[in-house]
Amino acid sequence: MKKTPLTKRREKRQLLIENKLSFAGPDTELSIYDTYRASAGVGFDADQLMYLGMVTGKKVMHESDEQQGKIFLPHESYVMPPGKYVEIDFPDANEAKPTTCLTIEIPKERIELISERMRDVAVLDDPEHDWQYQPQVIHNHHTADTQQLLERLVSLFTHNHQDKEMMVDLGVQELIIKLLRQQGRDILLSYSQESPDSSGITAVLHYLEQNLAIPLDIEQLCREACMSRSRLYIEFKKQLGCSPGEYQQQQRLKRAADYLKNGKTVTEACYDVGFNDLSHFSRRFTLFFGLSPRQFREEHNKENIDKLA
Repeated sequence: MKKTPLTKRREKRQLLIENKLSFAGPDTELSIYDTYRASAGVGFDADQLMYLGMVTGKKVMHESDEQQGKIFLPHESYVMPPGKYVEIDFPDANEAKPTTCLTIEIPKERIELISERMRDVAVLDDPEHDWQYQPQVIHNHHTADTQQLLERLVSLFTHNHQDKEMMVDLGVQELIIKLLRQQGRDILLSYSQESPDSSGITAVLHYLEQNLAIPLDIEQLCREACMSRSRLYIEFKKQLGCSPGEYQQQQRLKRAADYLKNGKTVTEACYDVGFNDLSHFSRRFTLFFGLSPRQFREEHNKENIDKLA
């Protein structure tokens, strides 16, 4: 069987910590990092915006003088603005199971070009947001759709397809759109908590946040928004990129993850966020986070135990 650049990368490794293999694209670069030895305080900085995606294992990212750090697992994204510096711990890396992540370097000009086009697509209800990229660290779980996009980009960067440059360019453009959409959603959610009566959508978001564990009542949401059902779905999709039901489920899973990080059992997290079937909750959680609720809890609690030791 013919070996791909990625299957051969471990044979050519030169470093045990942050062994790097890079692939150039049009105005972008993909790098794969493998770490084969547990270590702490490894410095990492970026001249351009850097999109990081975890592949296997676990990192702990420390910003500035932050002591505790943030755990970084598969199915999570970490976006670093230009000029940012972090230090990274690799608590579980070893020869048999290296920690692997990827980075995609994106120039500022590409992001500004997409921002201009986004302004013509949608106007968010937050009057201060105009789709301009905000230079800040973003650390969040990414959806299965984003995970598939990252895997597709790895394949495009590492294979000599005849249309490689054009396809990589389209993939990076999609990644930027997802980044700007996520940023826009975060800004809108924050605005909805500060000014819930600003618009129909901010009123709905505030209501959902306050009543997350309650079964979805579309008629109540329509009353909150002062909109018809069809209008509510159109506006919600335009502003949030999903339906109210999809949004509620995503927020429930994220809150359940917070509960698990803070020591609640899987059963407690399940019922506290409004799921009434443990098996259904476990399937949805695993699909969303790439880990089962039990695995997720063990990863985060292990980190807490290690800090207390």
